[in-house]
Amino acid sequence: MPQEAGVVEEVFFAQEAGTAQETGAAPHGGVSGRVGRTGMEETKIVLCGASAYEQKYYFNERFNGIPESVKEELHIICVLFTEEVGGVFTIAFEEDGNVVLETEAEEEDIYYDEVGSGLLVGEVRRNRQDLFEALRLYYRIFILKENIPDLLKEDSINDSGD
Repeated sequence: MPQEAGVVEEVFFAQEAGTAQETGAAPHGGVSGRVGRTGMEETKIVLCGASAYEQKYYFNERFNGIPESVKEELHIICVLFTEEVGGVFTIAFEEDGNVVLETEAEEEDIYYDEVGSGLLVGEVRRNRQDLFEALRLYYRIFILKENIPDLLKEDSINDSGD
């Protein structure tokens, strides 16, 4: 796939359509999901995504420091998701480092399985919880440049509060 990040992001992630519905709150600010026929309203940095319409996968080169095995796992998740339910599937970071899973469809796409996509977002979020938590920490440490001891202290407080 060509590495024209701005163009690819525009195709994948700036679709104009209706509204999205939340599929669940993020525990400890970890991972949330959105399904629907919408574009991204909040500021997010896309990590990766796949489109059933163009049959393409995109990975944001800003995150090349992520281990190859994780990149491969993300690739598999995105492509299999769009193969199963159609539409566009993205994994993105919110400004604070939370990981967001989103799926969208073009308004005229009658084959998009909106119910199935919502269920699959929840399943991916549950089955890959450790992966998404690691990505959240990666983002906060390497992109936001947060202090590692503070993050560890924060996580130990969250773990003891459960």
